[in-house]
Amino acid sequence: MLMRFLHTSDWHLGRRFHGEDLIPAQRAFLDHMVATARTEAIDAILVAGDIYDRAIPSLDAVRLFNRALHRFADLGVPIIMISGNHDSAHRLGVGSGLFARAGIHLRTDPDTCDVPVVLNDADGPVAVYGIPYLEPSMVRTQLEAEAASHRAVLTAALHKIHSDLTNHQPAGTRSVVLAHAFVTPGTGQSEEPRVEESTSERDISVGGVAHVGADVFDGIDYVALGHLHGPQKITDRAHYSGSPLPYSFSEAGHTKSFTLVDLTPGTTPTVTRLPCPTPHRLERIQGPLEDLLNHPDHETLKDAWLEVTLTDPALPFEAMARLRRRFPHTLSLKHQRAFIPAQATDTPTYTQRLQGRTELDIACDFITDLRGSAPTPDEHALLQQAVDAARVNEQQKETV
Repeated sequence: MLMRFLHTSDWHLGRRFHGEDLIPAQRAFLDHMVATARTEAIDAILVAGDIYDRAIPSLDAVRLFNRALHRFADLGVPIIMISGNHDSAHRLGVGSGLFARAGIHLRTDPDTCDVPVVLNDADGPVAVYGIPYLEPSMVRTQLEAEAASHRAVLTAALHKIHSDLTNHQPAGTRSVVLAHAFVTPGTGQSEEPRVEESTSERDISVGGVAHVGADVFDGIDYVALGHLHGPQKITDRAHYSGSPLPYSFSEAGHTKSFTLVDLTPGTTPTVTRLPCPTPHRLERIQGPLEDLLNHPDHETLKDAWLEVTLTDPALPFEAMARLRRRFPHTLSLKHQRAFIPAQATDTPTYTQRLQGRTELDIACDFITDLRGSAPTPDEHALLQQAVDAARVNEQQKETV
């Protein structure tokens, strides 16, 4: 006997890919999800945030979500959903009480993170909790967290969940938690993240720290994570399902999937990746323009969505138009001159100087260049506060 879940996240309904409309592809993966839930005898669907791509989604995205809700309700399988950092928690949560009557359970308010959806099988109850994305400075007081950090607010939320499990659920109740966060193996206190990131994931760092260790979820039978777009294992009991579609060329190597989770008492969950349909394959190619236009080996790329990096000494005239005549779906064009020893220089280009740099790094470089000395520790702290305040202000405008 087992409880079977279908774990998914990061739908980003309404998102475009370098100008291309993804609504048809998103409709296809939602239809595929419904079919999968039926054929795999799913007991519940878990959606770990970022339902929409924007706080105020397009009408097409809302229509698609509405269509999906009706199909899930007709399926008769409970679905538990949380809001992510791209969603407006208030907008997504409208009507949640009514939706629950149809088996669609929305968790968008931190106050309800310890209110489980209780499912039952022959082995007893399974309590499913949903922790929406927690912006530390906005929920610290509400959750009575010790600090305005990702670790502190998630720890406070888990404390409430463990209290409910101990005081209000029968002994032996299995537990599942949905969370939208940047989670790494271990404690997250000092180690560098050992996870696969994508450029399409919005930065959520606070004080320069975006991640939290998986140890905050100790004692939970399965943790369904959202935010990172690559499907990956964090621990035996914590997994990212990844996004069902690629949303940047940095995801070209991903195998997009849903995560099938079999939960049995007293054992580690069994996790299986089920491939999602992807309407277009992504490819990244580079080289001189004439080589890309004329080499026969590139013929197989005519139907792919392409990111092209040209290595010509200078950017050729009308490069994009010429590329699209051979490769109609050239969506991104970059120029990176090939290394020529005679032209070598120790001075990096503007693009190279920004590569991998955070907003704080760039601000500190500006101060250093302006006056000839690096920011003092106090100045560095003030710059960090300014960067955090700007990000939180943007988050508030997008989601509140």
